[in-house]
Amino acid sequence: MHTLRPALAGARRIVVKAGSSSLTTPQGAIDGDRIDALVDVLAGRRKAGGEIVFVSSGAIAAGLGPLGLTRRPKDLAIQQAAASIGQGLLVARYTSSFQRYGLGVGQVLLTADDMIRRAHHNNAQRTLLALLRLGTVPIVNENDTVATDEIRFGDNDRLAALVAHLVRADALVLLSDVDALYTGDPRLPESRKISDVRSEADLAGVRTGSAGSKVGTGGMVTKVEAARIATGAGVHTVLTDVSAAEQALAGEPVGTYFHPSGQRPSTRHLWLAHATTGQGRLILDEGAVHAIVTRRKSLLPAGVTGVHGDFAAGDPVDLCGQDGRTVARGLVHYDASEIPDLMGRSTRWLARELGPEYEREIIHRDDLVVLDPPR
Repeated sequence: MHTLRPALAGARRIVVKAGSSSLTTPQGAIDGDRIDALVDVLAGRRKAGGEIVFVSSGAIAAGLGPLGLTRRPKDLAIQQAAASIGQGLLVARYTSSFQRYGLGVGQVLLTADDMIRRAHHNNAQRTLLALLRLGTVPIVNENDTVATDEIRFGDNDRLAALVAHLVRADALVLLSDVDALYTGDPRLPESRKISDVRSEADLAGVRTGSAGSKVGTGGMVTKVEAARIATGAGVHTVLTDVSAAEQALAGEPVGTYFHPSGQRPSTRHLWLAHATTGQGRLILDEGAVHAIVTRRKSLLPAGVTGVHGDFAAGDPVDLCGQDGRTVARGLVHYDASEIPDLMGRSTRWLARELGPEYEREIIHRDDLVVLDPPR
């Protein structure tokens, strides 16, 4: 039977992400039946010759019950304590469930810092690809026990999109407790289901909100952002309810299908755009903004009019126009303290006055990515 989404049905390598509310009871306990049902689907695709990377939330949620908590705590230390208990319970449950099919699992815990630091980023990529070559199912989760900013990383949605690019996945399936993206609150009769998203125009007027379930951290806004990241990297993406996982992987027309919107960029550029945070800001004149955004040129000292923040050479920094809007991000070649003496000067003047080592750009075009839309 011909499917309406052959790119999903024929995908060889798929990243599947499930949120906390899809894996646990409302009270926070691990829902064994739900996990087994999802593993049945994933193992089926794996046995059929596909490769699966499973990005699983639920560590904090799984730790709530043993601690006698009924909701996700606001206190960071309690969140981390819950994660330290819940992560072991969660992986043990996955291990036993996948063993029913003779499949092993490998746990990969990541933080936002692992994505920001390029060496860590490359190590994560090598580990994930090695696990796939060895025939196991990588179980990826955020390392909630030690992270701080990572706790608010987006309920693993953005992480799942970055992992999809990291492993060169063909498809990303985001499983939620909502069956699709709607124009508004799906509980309201005036809200309309969106079956396909081919461009930003299809999202015009969509109200995604920001809050997730009482045991999770995400919301529809993080899932749409994850879909933007993935489709911008050429990855076919589906958002649907966890109960429709099998149909989504089979290419059936369930949920919302986000069509790829761009060619797969280099890992370096995707890493810069979506996995880093600017450690400072450089303010550019109009000519420099045009050179970077339109002509894709390097940033020279002559085009810089201001510097903000405390950063070191090699750090990612945001490049802003005179209106303060961020237009690009790149890896800077100078410390923040050095740049004021370079601003507005030509590289030839700098080489003559300060030495030949200053005859270079502030950011080389190979280390620079235009942010479109700006972030």
